[in-house]
Amino acid sequence: MSLFDLSDRAQQLQSDLLEFMDSHVYPAEAVYEEQMRESGDPHFQPPVLEELKVEARRRGLWNLFHPHPGTGAGLTNLEYAPLAEIMGRSHIASEACNCNAPDTGNMEVLELFGTAEHKEKYLTPLLEGTMASAFAMTEPAVASSDATNVELSMVRDGDEYVLNGRKWFASNALHRNCRVLIVMGKTDRSAAPHRQQSMMVVPIDAPGVTVMRGLPVFGYQDREGHAEIDFADVRVPAKDVLKGEGEGFAISQARLGPGRIHHCMRAIGMAERALELMCRRASSRVTFGKPVSENANIQDWIAEARIEIEMIRLLTLKAAYLMDTVGNKEARTEIAAIKVAAPNIALKIVDRAIQVHGGAGVTDDFPLAMMYAHLRTLRLADGPDEVHKMSIARRELRKYRTKTENNQHGGNK
Repeated sequence: MSLFDLSDRAQQLQSDLLEFMDSHVYPAEAVYEEQMRESGDPHFQPPVLEELKVEARRRGLWNLFHPHPGTGAGLTNLEYAPLAEIMGRSHIASEACNCNAPDTGNMEVLELFGTAEHKEKYLTPLLEGTMASAFAMTEPAVASSDATNVELSMVRDGDEYVLNGRKWFASNALHRNCRVLIVMGKTDRSAAPHRQQSMMVVPIDAPGVTVMRGLPVFGYQDREGHAEIDFADVRVPAKDVLKGEGEGFAISQARLGPGRIHHCMRAIGMAERALELMCRRASSRVTFGKPVSENANIQDWIAEARIEIEMIRLLTLKAAYLMDTVGNKEARTEIAAIKVAAPNIALKIVDRAIQVHGGAGVTDDFPLAMMYAHLRTLRLADGPDEVHKMSIARRELRKYRTKTENNQHGGNK
């Protein structure tokens, strides 16, 4: 029995999900695109997506990410990993199975830190797939890769807090079903740097909340939107503070750990589909009297893609295993490593697949251009590469600093 053997249930879900992808999701992609075009609304909610949700739920392919039995599938990170990878092969599969970010992270936050009222009002409809949510942390005026920089003010006024400031890249805020925001801001500027922040639940239609615009990403207006949001004297009841004042940074770390690895799992799925498209295109196109696939450089690209996908998959599975067995904190080096490796490697594979497709690769006739935009953005989302590399390096250096200090102490005796 290998370390990464899956339970019978997890294997069955994997088989069921693969069949669902083949029979429903991939055929629905063209319908989805057609319905989006006909609507003329970049944030339209296509009926075919709601039909897929019904079918996914009927098949038991629902809330697969959620580790809590009763409200979710109750799978471990290791069991969920191959399922997230499969869903990552299509841009509509995760939402079809109610496993799409940022709702997944927000549901986890509400499950762990929400009150009974929060769970009834927001968590239940999110689990039912009838509501969407957004996470408002990043700000345009500060370098938000350092979360302690967050400046949106949350000032106590009796039984309420008054919020003032601006957020952006609040993904999902333009989703037609978005009803609630989880907002991070500063409640106490005199506290220790990691205790200044708090998180609050804020209805998206609360007075003073204004969605300014949807930010395009490499020219794409994603359906769920990446919103810039203004908060002007927004009054939030104190009961809507999550976990307690000063707990915002801790909640963000609890939320982003699983979120980062979910992104990486889906990135591997994108890389797999890009490799498949590259192989099909290279085999079917002829240049200078022979199939493109017979060129040595193309064969190198294909071989390297297979090697690199297996590498990042194994690292992802190791991270998932450690999260399950020793916890997210102990797995933070592996989580940071995969957050750097997976998007970069998947991006390289998609780039080469685009090259093999020629001009067609940069059009919307294939999913590669969209994949490229998403993966390049993922190198910034949930912390840029450089922050994760810095944290890995610091932990590595700490080992040797400790050894050096021990040697010095030993030499002084």
